[in-house]
Amino acid sequence: MKKNSWINVGFQVGALVVALLITTLLLVAAGAPPLKAYASIISGAFGSSNNIENILITWSPLLLTTAGVLITFSAGLWNIGIEGQMTLGAIFATGVLRALQNTQLPPALIIILGILAGVIGGALWAALAGALKTFGGVNEIFGGLGLNFVSTALTIYLVFGPWKRPGVGSMSGTQPFDEKLWLPSLPHTELSLWALGISLLVIIAVYFMLRGTHLGLRLKAVGKNSKAAFLMGVPTWQYSMFAFLLCGAFAGLSGAIQVTSVYHRLLPNISNGYGFLGLLVAMLINYQALWAAPIAFFFAAVNIGSVQLQIQYKLDSSFAGVLQDLLVLLVLLGEGARQRFIKKG
Repeated sequence: MKKNSWINVGFQVGALVVALLITTLLLVAAGAPPLKAYASIISGAFGSSNNIENILITWSPLLLTTAGVLITFSAGLWNIGIEGQMTLGAIFATGVLRALQNTQLPPALIIILGILAGVIGGALWAALAGALKTFGGVNEIFGGLGLNFVSTALTIYLVFGPWKRPGVGSMSGTQPFDEKLWLPSLPHTELSLWALGISLLVIIAVYFMLRGTHLGLRLKAVGKNSKAAFLMGVPTWQYSMFAFLLCGAFAGLSGAIQVTSVYHRLLPNISNGYGFLGLLVAMLINYQALWAAPIAFFFAAVNIGSVQLQIQYKLDSSFAGVLQDLLVLLVLLGEGARQRFIKKG
């Protein structure tokens, strides 16, 4: 192994060790025995078939949002609005299912149309963020955050307004769809192999696209230096808009799957933070799609396993987020320190 490779591994391992030490100190400060707490997380994640099922259910939308942000990151864009794009995908999917549920169309066709509508909804919402940046000069971070608030408000309006349950609006969401409009799942579980398979196919496709295709190389060229790419004949704003559209499509697909596979209705918080979590996964893997699936699985396992901390040690449910954020922050700091170390060397 080359010297630089050893240096890279050293800084990455160091960042992980520091993250673990800080997390241990936080557990001690909260009055939870660290070793037992870590054992509880592992047990909570893998201690039963139901827990593993929940990890796989969480893994699916997280893979899709990670795939989406990998596209925009490659183009040099911070698509913070992916949460709203996922929400719009869920809204569009719900709208189509509601409109077609009493028709004579085959249930499978209605589900497919609902999922396609979700893809379109997410892409359109992302296109709005892209247009604000490209033609309005609005930074995609601020534009995306603003659109996230709008999408949340729209969801609440629909749940408590036009689409409310008969007689009453409720935070539990709209009226559940008939089982014939649910994406097929394994017997006696909520795990849909269709949803999981689609998510894995998407992340594999993104890996190969970014690895060496003409499209992927042009996206990376725009992300590395848009002015140089433009001078070399790359239509930069068109590729930026394409990155937004593709990311939004994956986010909308994730929202549609939440509706058709997991909740079977529209909820006020249907995105469940998977968009932001996908951003963390993408940053942790340094935008390398090869590692997206295992790291997303790890994050999903931490999310499910950390529930035990709340049950056994009365810790807040946000502890999983603290652990994940610390991990990403310290890995990024370690990467910055590594680059400075190499330059000085």
